[in-house]
Amino acid sequence: MQKYKGELLMLITAVMWGSGFVGMAKGLEHWTVFQLMAGRFLLASIILSFIFYKKLKLISKAVIWKGAILGAILFIAFTLQTMGLEYTTPSKNAFLTAINVIIVPIIAYVIYKRRIDRFEFIAAGVAVVGIGFLSLQDSMTINFGDFLSILCAVGFAFDIFYTNVFVKTEDALALTIVQFYTATVLSVISVVMLGEVPTTYTSEGLGIIVYLAIFCTAVAYVCQNIGMQYANPTKSAIILSTESLFGTMFSVLILNEILTGRMLVGCVLIFFAILFAEVKPTFRRKKSYI
Repeated sequence: MQKYKGELLMLITAVMWGSGFVGMAKGLEHWTVFQLMAGRFLLASIILSFIFYKKLKLISKAVIWKGAILGAILFIAFTLQTMGLEYTTPSKNAFLTAINVIIVPIIAYVIYKRRIDRFEFIAAGVAVVGIGFLSLQDSMTINFGDFLSILCAVGFAFDIFYTNVFVKTEDALALTIVQFYTATVLSVISVVMLGEVPTTYTSEGLGIIVYLAIFCTAVAYVCQNIGMQYANPTKSAIILSTESLFGTMFSVLILNEILTGRMLVGCVLIFFAILFAEVKPTFRRKKSYI
């Protein structure tokens, strides 16, 4: 069992994140977009500060401004994702969000001129076809919620990209704590500016926020960080990418969502594209031994 500790923790993270799509969809029945985000990030920030209180000593000026950038990106990405859920289904939102894995190499090319290899190029092409099957309507237009979900994938891709850049010189947990507090402040400001300060609440609505903050944010993040110490990066990325599959599974089981044959084809193509983009180092290593 100890041998598979890393993989098991990665799987727990993927399950938690997958259930988060349904949690946010249900949460929008009780809260506005920014109320849901403010509650989720505030509680998650407090939990992370409590668990990793020793990391608070590592928060320097550099960590603050870098964490603030990451927090602003995270706020934008979650805003687009949560707003997208108001107009599309959790399963489509999950798969469209997951294409951030393929967008990251494109960002690296645009900013650092890093060459996009043939594996990434093929994966991007397959993902585009998958998006077409999943999202294009009979009128050849994309649902507004699907469009927001694609934009949120771009946001999460920037988050992943700059997180990988910043953690090379700063402590990852300290950065994340600042990032979460930044997202909290921006969410609270949005709630106040839009006049959405809640005066009433339901027990179910509070329960959803608690679930999202504890399990889909705090627990998932802790499992991810600990698991990465035991599982290799390629395995980690592949396992984490299954969050889109779990998101679809929970949508069908809990929300009774119906998937059409065309949507299923799109889901399979997008998932294949993600796996293809992630396992390309394995292909290279095998080729070098031939």
